Amino acid sequence: MSEKILSRNFDRANASTLAGYRESGGYTAWDTARTMEPAALVDLVKKSNLRGLGGAGFPTGMKWSFIPKDHAGPVYLVVNADEGEPGTFKDRYILERDPHALIEGMVIAARAIRCKLGFVYIRGEYVQPWRIFSGAVREAREAGLLGEHFDIVVHRGAGAYICGEETGLISSLEGKKGWPKVKPPFPAIKGAFGMPTIVNNVETLACVPHIVNRGAEWFAALGSKTQGGTRLYSVSGRVKRPAVYEAPVSVTLRQLIYDYAGGVSHTGKLKAVVPGGSSAPLLTADQIDVTMDVDGCRNAGTMIGSAGIVVFDESVSIPDALMVVARFYAHESCGQCTPCRESTGWIYKMCKRIVDGKGRKDDLDTILDVAKRGAGTTICAFYDGAIGPYISYIEKFRAEFEELIHRGGPEMAPQTPQRSARPGEAGTHLGHA
Repeated sequence: MSEKILSRNFDRANASTLAGYRESGGYTAWDTARTMEPAALVDLVKKSNLRGLGGAGFPTGMKWSFIPKDHAGPVYLVVNADEGEPGTFKDRYILERDPHALIEGMVIAARAIRCKLGFVYIRGEYVQPWRIFSGAVREAREAGLLGEHFDIVVHRGAGAYICGEETGLISSLEGKKGWPKVKPPFPAIKGAFGMPTIVNNVETLACVPHIVNRGAEWFAALGSKTQGGTRLYSVSGRVKRPAVYEAPVSVTLRQLIYDYAGGVSHTGKLKAVVPGGSSAPLLTADQIDVTMDVDGCRNAGTMIGSAGIVVFDESVSIPDALMVVARFYAHESCGQCTPCRESTGWIYKMCKRIVDGKGRKDDLDTILDVAKRGAGTTICAFYDGAIGPYISYIEKFRAEFEELIHRGGPEMAPQTPQRSARPGEAGTHLGHA
Protein backbone atom coordinates (compact mmCIF):
# COMPACT_ATOMS: atom_id res chain seq x y z
CA MET A 1 0.00 0.00 0.00
CA SER A 2 1.21 3.52 -0.76
CA GLU A 3 1.75 6.41 1.61
CA LYS A 4 -1.49 8.07 2.69
CA ILE A 5 -1.60 11.62 1.41
CA LEU A 6 -5.14 12.62 0.53
CA SER A 7 -6.58 10.17 3.04
CA ARG A 8 -4.10 10.77 5.85
CA ASN A 9 -6.72 12.43 8.07
CA PHE A 10 -9.69 10.21 7.27
CA ASP A 11 -9.35 8.11 10.42
CA ARG A 12 -8.46 10.93 12.81
CA ALA A 13 -11.37 11.79 15.10
CA ASN A 14 -10.91 15.58 15.11
CA ALA A 15 -9.53 16.08 11.61
CA SER A 16 -12.65 17.93 10.44
CA THR A 17 -11.94 20.77 12.88
CA LEU A 18 -9.48 23.59 12.37
CA ALA A 19 -7.48 22.58 15.43
CA GLY A 20 -7.29 18.98 14.26
CA TYR A 21 -6.23 19.99 10.76
CA ARG A 22 -3.50 22.24 12.12
CA GLU A 23 -2.18 19.35 14.23
CA SER A 24 -1.46 17.46 11.00
CA GLY A 25 0.37 20.40 9.44
CA GLY A 26 -2.65 22.10 7.97
CA TYR A 27 -2.34 25.59 6.49
CA THR A 28 1.46 25.47 6.42
CA ALA A 29 1.17 25.27 2.64
CA TRP A 30 -0.86 28.48 2.66
CA ASP A 31 1.83 30.15 4.75
CA THR A 32 4.26 29.33 1.94
CA ALA A 33 1.92 30.06 -0.95
CA ARG A 34 0.98 33.53 0.28
CA THR A 35 4.63 34.57 -0.21
CA MET A 36 4.71 33.27 -3.80
CA GLU A 37 3.74 35.11 -6.95
CA PRO A 38 0.57 33.81 -8.68
CA ALA A 39 2.54 32.83 -11.80
CA ALA A 40 4.94 30.79 -9.68
CA LEU A 41 2.04 28.86 -8.14
CA VAL A 42 0.59 28.13 -11.58
CA ASP A 43 3.98 26.93 -12.80
CA LEU A 44 4.40 24.73 -9.72
CA VAL A 45 1.10 22.97 -10.33
CA LYS A 46 1.92 22.56 -14.03
CA LYS A 47 5.20 20.83 -13.18
CA SER A 48 3.47 18.51 -10.70
CA ASN A 49 1.42 16.88 -13.51
CA LEU A 50 -1.73 17.26 -11.43
CA ARG A 51 -4.74 16.47 -13.62
CA GLY A 52 -8.40 17.02 -12.87
CA LEU A 53 -9.77 14.23 -10.69
CA GLY A 54 -13.45 14.76 -11.35
CA GLY A 55 -13.81 13.22 -14.79
CA ALA A 56 -12.12 14.94 -17.72
CA GLY A 57 -8.54 14.69 -16.44
CA PHE A 58 -7.46 18.05 -17.86
CA PRO A 59 -4.07 19.36 -16.60
CA THR A 60 -4.88 21.61 -13.63
CA GLY A 61 -2.05 24.11 -13.94
CA MET A 62 -2.76 24.59 -17.62
CA LYS A 63 -6.43 25.28 -16.86
CA TRP A 64 -5.42 27.92 -14.29
CA SER A 65 -3.18 29.60 -16.87
CA PHE A 66 -6.15 30.24 -19.19
CA ILE A 67 -7.44 33.09 -17.01
CA PRO A 68 -6.82 36.27 -19.07
CA LYS A 69 -3.87 38.19 -17.65
CA ASP A 70 -5.35 41.55 -18.63
CA HIS A 71 -8.78 40.97 -17.04
CA ALA A 72 -9.53 43.81 -14.61
CA GLY A 73 -12.81 42.55 -13.14
CA PRO A 74 -13.70 39.67 -10.80
CA VAL A 75 -12.36 36.15 -11.26
CA TYR A 76 -14.21 33.25 -9.67
CA LEU A 77 -13.19 29.81 -8.40
CA VAL A 78 -15.92 27.18 -8.46
CA VAL A 79 -15.55 23.80 -6.78
CA ASN A 80 -17.52 20.91 -8.24
CA ALA A 81 -18.68 18.93 -5.18
CA ASP A 82 -21.77 17.59 -6.95
CA GLU A 83 -20.39 14.02 -7.19
CA GLY A 84 -23.40 12.56 -8.95
CA GLU A 85 -21.58 9.86 -10.94
CA PRO A 86 -22.97 6.44 -9.92
CA GLY A 87 -20.32 4.33 -8.22
CA THR A 88 -18.40 7.40 -6.98
CA PHE A 89 -18.23 8.45 -3.34
CA LYS A 90 -14.71 9.75 -2.70
CA ASP A 91 -15.28 13.53 -2.57
CA ARG A 92 -17.72 13.12 0.30
CA TYR A 93 -14.88 11.62 2.37
CA ILE A 94 -12.88 14.82 1.95
CA LEU A 95 -15.89 17.04 2.70
CA GLU A 96 -16.75 15.08 5.84
CA ARG A 97 -13.38 13.98 7.18
CA ASP A 98 -10.88 16.56 5.95
CA PRO A 99 -12.81 19.69 4.88
CA HIS A 100 -9.98 22.12 5.64
CA ALA A 101 -7.84 20.34 3.03
CA LEU A 102 -10.27 21.61 0.40
CA ILE A 103 -10.40 25.08 1.94
CA GLU A 104 -6.61 25.34 1.99
CA GLY A 105 -6.44 24.16 -1.61
CA MET A 106 -9.03 26.76 -2.58
CA VAL A 107 -7.15 29.59 -0.85
CA ILE A 108 -3.95 28.66 -2.67
CA ALA A 109 -5.73 28.28 -6.02
CA ALA A 110 -7.42 31.63 -5.49
CA ARG A 111 -4.05 33.32 -5.09
CA ALA A 112 -2.80 31.60 -8.24
CA ILE A 113 -5.68 32.90 -10.37
CA ARG A 114 -6.09 36.25 -8.54
CA CYS A 115 -9.54 35.41 -7.22
CA LYS A 116 -11.37 36.89 -4.22
CA LEU A 117 -14.53 34.78 -4.17
CA GLY A 118 -15.06 31.04 -4.48
CA PHE A 119 -18.16 28.86 -4.63
CA VAL A 120 -18.48 25.26 -3.49
CA TYR A 121 -21.38 23.57 -5.28
CA ILE A 122 -22.35 20.59 -3.11
CA ARG A 123 -24.68 17.82 -4.19
CA GLY A 124 -28.12 18.39 -2.66
CA GLU A 125 -28.30 14.88 -1.20
CA TYR A 126 -25.02 15.38 0.67
CA VAL A 127 -26.61 16.79 3.81
CA GLN A 128 -23.95 15.71 6.30
CA PRO A 129 -21.01 16.73 4.08
CA TRP A 130 -22.68 20.13 3.61
CA ARG A 131 -23.10 20.60 7.36
CA ILE A 132 -19.53 19.63 8.18
CA PHE A 133 -17.95 21.62 5.36
CA SER A 134 -20.05 24.70 6.14
CA GLY A 135 -18.85 24.47 9.75
CA ALA A 136 -15.24 24.31 8.56
CA VAL A 137 -15.77 27.41 6.41
CA ARG A 138 -17.10 29.29 9.45
CA GLU A 139 -14.07 28.19 11.50
CA ALA A 140 -11.67 29.33 8.78
CA ARG A 141 -13.44 32.67 8.50
CA GLU A 142 -13.36 33.24 12.26
CA ALA A 143 -9.64 32.43 12.27
CA GLY A 144 -8.96 35.02 9.58
CA LEU A 145 -8.08 32.45 6.92
CA LEU A 146 -11.07 33.58 4.90
CA GLY A 147 -12.51 37.04 4.61
CA GLU A 148 -11.33 40.15 2.86
CA HIS A 149 -8.63 38.55 0.69
CA PHE A 150 -10.75 35.53 -0.27
CA ASP A 151 -14.07 34.12 0.86
CA ILE A 152 -16.19 31.06 0.13
CA VAL A 153 -19.90 30.69 -0.61
CA VAL A 154 -21.33 27.20 -0.05
CA HIS A 155 -24.16 26.46 -2.49
CA ARG A 156 -26.35 23.35 -2.41
CA GLY A 157 -27.49 21.77 -5.65
CA ALA A 158 -30.96 20.37 -6.24
CA GLY A 159 -30.15 16.80 -7.22
CA ALA A 160 -29.45 16.99 -10.97
CA TYR A 161 -26.71 14.82 -12.47
CA ILE A 162 -26.23 17.28 -15.33
CA CYS A 163 -25.02 19.89 -12.83
CA GLY A 164 -21.83 17.88 -12.49
CA GLU A 165 -20.96 19.20 -15.97
CA GLU A 166 -19.07 22.43 -15.38
CA THR A 167 -21.19 24.77 -17.49
CA GLY A 168 -24.44 23.18 -16.29
CA LEU A 169 -23.16 23.70 -12.75
CA ILE A 170 -22.43 27.35 -13.52
CA SER A 171 -25.94 27.83 -14.95
CA SER A 172 -27.43 26.37 -11.77
CA LEU A 173 -25.15 28.50 -9.59
CA GLU A 174 -26.41 31.57 -11.43
CA GLY A 175 -29.99 30.66 -10.50
CA LYS A 176 -30.93 29.34 -13.93
CA LYS A 177 -32.02 25.93 -15.15
CA GLY A 178 -28.99 23.63 -14.98
CA TRP A 179 -28.44 23.51 -18.74
CA PRO A 180 -24.89 23.24 -20.12
CA LYS A 181 -23.61 26.09 -22.26
CA VAL A 182 -22.03 26.08 -25.70
CA LYS A 183 -18.22 26.12 -25.63
CA PRO A 184 -16.29 28.17 -26.61
CA PRO A 185 -16.18 30.47 -24.78
CA PHE A 186 -14.84 28.23 -22.03
CA PRO A 187 -15.43 29.12 -18.37
CA ALA A 188 -11.87 30.42 -17.95
CA ILE A 189 -12.81 33.18 -20.41
CA LYS A 190 -16.52 33.59 -19.65
CA GLY A 191 -17.86 31.58 -16.76
CA ALA A 192 -19.92 32.32 -13.65
CA PHE A 193 -21.86 35.59 -13.97
CA GLY A 194 -20.01 36.27 -17.22
CA MET A 195 -16.61 36.47 -15.53
CA PRO A 196 -13.46 34.30 -15.98
CA THR A 197 -13.95 31.19 -13.85
CA ILE A 198 -11.94 28.12 -12.93
CA VAL A 199 -13.95 24.99 -12.11
CA ASN A 200 -12.06 22.30 -10.19
CA ASN A 201 -13.07 19.08 -8.45
CA VAL A 202 -12.86 18.66 -4.66
CA GLU A 203 -10.12 16.04 -4.79
CA THR A 204 -8.08 18.04 -7.31
CA LEU A 205 -7.82 21.05 -5.00
CA ALA A 206 -7.14 18.86 -1.96
CA CYS A 207 -3.90 17.82 -3.69
CA VAL A 208 -2.63 21.40 -4.00
CA PRO A 209 -1.41 21.94 -0.39
CA HIS A 210 0.73 18.79 -0.63
CA ILE A 211 2.30 20.01 -3.88
CA VAL A 212 3.19 23.33 -2.25
CA ASN A 213 4.60 21.65 0.87
CA ARG A 214 6.56 18.84 -0.76
CA GLY A 215 7.28 20.06 -4.27
CA ALA A 216 6.17 19.45 -7.83
CA GLU A 217 8.89 16.86 -8.51
CA TRP A 218 7.82 14.77 -5.50
CA PHE A 219 4.17 14.77 -6.59
CA ALA A 220 4.96 14.01 -10.22
CA ALA A 221 7.20 11.09 -9.21
CA LEU A 222 4.33 9.43 -7.33
CA GLY A 223 2.37 8.82 -10.50
CA SER A 224 2.84 7.93 -14.15
CA LYS A 225 4.67 9.73 -16.95
CA THR A 226 1.77 12.05 -17.77
CA GLN A 227 -0.08 12.25 -14.44
CA GLY A 228 1.30 12.91 -11.00
CA GLY A 229 0.25 11.93 -7.52
CA THR A 230 -2.11 9.49 -5.92
CA ARG A 231 -5.87 9.54 -6.14
CA LEU A 232 -8.90 8.17 -4.31
CA TYR A 233 -10.61 5.17 -5.93
CA SER A 234 -14.19 4.32 -4.98
CA VAL A 235 -14.45 0.53 -5.18
CA SER A 236 -17.86 -1.13 -4.84
CA GLY A 237 -20.01 -3.89 -6.24
CA ARG A 238 -18.94 -7.51 -5.94
CA VAL A 239 -15.76 -7.08 -3.90
CA LYS A 240 -14.97 -8.34 -0.41
CA ARG A 241 -13.94 -4.95 0.98
CA PRO A 242 -15.84 -2.12 -0.76
CA ALA A 243 -14.34 1.22 0.28
CA VAL A 244 -12.43 4.31 -0.83
CA TYR A 245 -8.76 3.44 -1.44
CA GLU A 246 -5.86 5.80 -2.05
CA ALA A 247 -3.23 4.59 -4.50
CA PRO A 248 -0.72 6.04 -6.99
CA VAL A 249 -2.31 6.65 -10.37
CA SER A 250 0.08 4.03 -11.78
CA VAL A 251 -1.78 1.30 -9.87
CA THR A 252 -3.50 -1.33 -12.03
CA LEU A 253 -7.17 -2.21 -11.93
CA ARG A 254 -6.20 -5.77 -11.01
CA GLN A 255 -4.29 -4.52 -7.97
CA LEU A 256 -7.21 -2.39 -6.82
CA ILE A 257 -9.62 -5.30 -7.04
CA TYR A 258 -7.45 -8.04 -5.56
CA ASP A 259 -4.78 -6.35 -3.40
CA TYR A 260 -6.81 -3.43 -2.06
CA ALA A 261 -10.44 -4.60 -2.12
CA GLY A 262 -9.72 -8.24 -1.24
CA GLY A 263 -10.88 -9.86 -4.47
CA VAL A 264 -14.25 -10.74 -5.99
CA SER A 265 -17.11 -11.64 -3.67
CA HIS A 266 -20.25 -13.75 -4.18
CA THR A 267 -19.28 -16.29 -6.90
CA GLY A 268 -15.63 -15.24 -6.65
CA LYS A 269 -15.34 -15.11 -10.44
CA LEU A 270 -14.82 -11.78 -12.15
CA LYS A 271 -17.06 -11.00 -15.11
CA ALA A 272 -16.58 -7.30 -15.87
CA VAL A 273 -15.62 -3.97 -14.31
CA VAL A 274 -16.81 -0.40 -14.65
CA PRO A 275 -13.50 1.45 -14.15
CA GLY A 276 -14.44 5.12 -13.88
CA GLY A 277 -18.08 5.69 -12.97
CA SER A 278 -21.18 4.55 -14.86
CA SER A 279 -20.30 6.42 -18.07
CA ALA A 280 -16.97 4.62 -18.51
CA PRO A 281 -17.00 1.83 -21.11
CA LEU A 282 -17.01 -1.62 -19.52
CA LEU A 283 -13.86 -3.73 -19.23
CA THR A 284 -13.96 -7.53 -19.33
CA ALA A 285 -12.18 -9.82 -16.89
CA ASP A 286 -9.17 -10.17 -19.20
CA GLN A 287 -8.72 -6.38 -19.55
CA ILE A 288 -7.94 -5.44 -15.94
CA ASP A 289 -4.15 -5.16 -16.28
CA VAL A 290 -4.59 -1.49 -17.12
CA THR A 291 -3.01 1.40 -15.24
CA MET A 292 -5.63 3.57 -13.55
CA ASP A 293 -4.54 6.94 -14.84
CA VAL A 294 -6.04 9.06 -17.61
CA ASP A 295 -3.86 7.74 -20.42
CA GLY A 296 -3.80 4.14 -19.25
CA CYS A 297 -7.58 3.87 -19.33
CA ARG A 298 -7.83 5.80 -22.59
CA ASN A 299 -5.39 3.40 -24.24
CA ALA A 300 -7.60 0.52 -23.07
CA GLY A 301 -10.63 2.02 -24.78
CA THR A 302 -12.30 3.33 -21.65
CA MET A 303 -11.81 6.28 -19.27
CA ILE A 304 -10.78 6.81 -15.67
CA GLY A 305 -13.49 9.44 -15.18
CA SER A 306 -14.26 9.87 -11.49
CA ALA A 307 -12.44 6.61 -10.58
CA GLY A 308 -15.67 4.96 -9.49
CA ILE A 309 -14.95 1.24 -9.84
CA VAL A 310 -17.93 -1.14 -9.87
CA VAL A 311 -17.12 -4.86 -10.00
CA PHE A 312 -19.44 -7.47 -11.56
CA ASP A 313 -19.08 -11.14 -10.70
CA GLU A 314 -20.39 -13.90 -12.97
CA SER A 315 -23.87 -13.86 -11.47
CA VAL A 316 -24.57 -10.30 -12.65
CA SER A 317 -26.78 -10.03 -15.72
CA ILE A 318 -25.20 -7.59 -18.18
CA PRO A 319 -28.55 -6.82 -19.90
CA ASP A 320 -30.06 -5.99 -16.52
CA ALA A 321 -27.06 -3.85 -15.60
CA LEU A 322 -27.35 -1.91 -18.87
CA MET A 323 -31.06 -1.40 -18.32
CA VAL A 324 -30.34 0.20 -14.93
CA VAL A 325 -27.68 2.48 -16.44
CA ALA A 326 -29.92 3.38 -19.41
CA ARG A 327 -32.79 4.22 -17.06
CA PHE A 328 -30.48 6.57 -15.15
CA TYR A 329 -29.35 8.45 -18.26
CA ALA A 330 -32.88 8.69 -19.65
CA HIS A 331 -34.00 10.24 -16.35
CA GLU A 332 -31.03 12.59 -15.96
CA SER A 333 -30.80 14.02 -19.48
CA CYS A 334 -31.51 17.75 -19.18
CA GLY A 335 -33.47 17.64 -22.44
CA GLN A 336 -31.75 20.61 -24.07
CA CYS A 337 -30.33 18.66 -27.05
CA THR A 338 -32.61 16.52 -29.21
CA PRO A 339 -30.20 13.58 -29.79
CA CYS A 340 -29.69 13.18 -26.05
CA ARG A 341 -33.26 13.89 -24.97
CA GLU A 342 -34.82 11.43 -27.42
CA SER A 343 -32.16 8.75 -27.76
CA THR A 344 -31.62 8.11 -24.05
CA GLY A 345 -35.34 7.45 -23.69
CA TRP A 346 -35.51 5.19 -26.74
CA ILE A 347 -32.51 3.17 -25.65
CA TYR A 348 -33.85 2.68 -22.14
CA LYS A 349 -37.18 1.43 -23.54
CA MET A 350 -35.40 -1.04 -25.82
CA CYS A 351 -33.19 -2.29 -22.98
CA LYS A 352 -36.22 -2.78 -20.75
CA ARG A 353 -38.04 -4.58 -23.54
CA ILE A 354 -35.14 -7.02 -23.89
CA VAL A 355 -34.94 -7.65 -20.14
CA ASP A 356 -38.73 -8.10 -19.95
CA GLY A 357 -38.52 -10.89 -22.53
CA LYS A 358 -40.01 -8.92 -25.40
CA GLY A 359 -36.84 -8.05 -27.27
CA ARG A 360 -36.65 -7.99 -31.05
CA LYS A 361 -33.86 -9.30 -33.24
CA ASP A 362 -32.91 -5.85 -34.51
CA ASP A 363 -32.95 -4.11 -31.10
CA LEU A 364 -29.22 -4.48 -30.48
CA ASP A 365 -28.20 -3.08 -33.86
CA THR A 366 -30.71 -0.26 -33.42
CA ILE A 367 -29.25 0.67 -30.04
CA LEU A 368 -25.71 0.66 -31.41
CA ASP A 369 -26.70 2.67 -34.47
CA VAL A 370 -28.60 5.31 -32.47
CA ALA A 371 -25.77 5.58 -29.93
CA LYS A 372 -23.03 6.01 -32.50
CA ARG A 373 -24.99 8.46 -34.67
CA GLY A 374 -25.50 10.78 -31.71
CA ALA A 375 -21.85 10.96 -30.70
CA GLY A 376 -20.41 14.46 -30.81
CA THR A 377 -23.70 16.14 -31.73
CA THR A 378 -24.68 17.67 -28.40
CA ILE A 379 -23.73 20.77 -26.40
CA CYS A 380 -22.10 18.89 -23.53
CA ALA A 381 -20.49 15.48 -23.07
CA PHE A 382 -23.49 13.89 -21.30
CA TYR A 383 -24.58 11.86 -24.32
CA ASP A 384 -21.03 10.98 -25.30
CA GLY A 385 -20.66 9.57 -21.79
CA ALA A 386 -23.95 7.70 -21.93
CA ILE A 387 -23.03 5.86 -25.13
CA GLY A 388 -19.96 4.36 -23.42
CA PRO A 389 -22.04 1.75 -21.59
CA TYR A 390 -24.61 1.44 -24.39
CA ILE A 391 -21.93 0.35 -26.84
CA SER A 392 -19.47 -1.52 -24.62
CA TYR A 393 -22.03 -3.64 -22.74
CA ILE A 394 -23.59 -4.85 -26.00
CA GLU A 395 -20.41 -5.27 -28.04
CA LYS A 396 -18.56 -7.15 -25.29
CA PHE A 397 -21.48 -9.27 -24.08
CA ARG A 398 -23.67 -9.47 -27.17
CA ALA A 399 -24.26 -13.19 -26.78
CA GLU A 400 -25.90 -12.60 -23.42
CA PHE A 401 -28.33 -10.11 -24.94
CA GLU A 402 -29.02 -12.36 -27.92
CA GLU A 403 -29.75 -15.33 -25.68
CA LEU A 404 -32.28 -13.31 -23.74
CA ILE A 405 -33.95 -12.14 -26.96
CA HIS A 406 -33.90 -15.64 -28.46
CA ARG A 407 -35.57 -17.34 -25.52
CA GLY A 408 -38.01 -14.50 -24.99
CA GLY A 409 -36.89 -13.79 -21.46
CA PRO A 410 -37.30 -15.96 -18.38
CA GLU A 411 -41.01 -15.22 -18.01
CA MET A 412 -41.70 -16.70 -21.47
CA ALA A 413 -39.36 -19.69 -21.17
CA PRO A 414 -39.70 -21.22 -17.69
CA GLN A 415 -37.83 -24.36 -18.73
CA THR A 416 -34.56 -22.38 -19.04
CA PRO A 417 -32.36 -21.41 -16.08
CA GLN A 418 -33.54 -18.22 -14.39
CA ARG A 419 -31.43 -15.12 -14.86
CA SER A 420 -29.78 -13.49 -11.87
CA ALA A 421 -31.48 -10.76 -9.89
CA ARG A 422 -31.58 -7.35 -11.52
CA PRO A 423 -29.28 -4.73 -10.08
CA GLY A 424 -31.09 -3.21 -7.14
CA GLU A 425 -33.11 -6.37 -6.36
CA ALA A 426 -32.39 -8.78 -3.52
CA GLY A 427 -29.09 -10.54 -3.83
CA THR A 428 -27.42 -7.94 -6.00
CA HIS A 429 -25.22 -4.99 -5.06
CA LEU A 430 -23.68 -2.88 -7.78
CA GLY A 431 -22.35 -0.06 -5.67
CA HIS A 432 -23.70 3.32 -4.66
CA ALA A 433 -23.01 6.98 -5.19
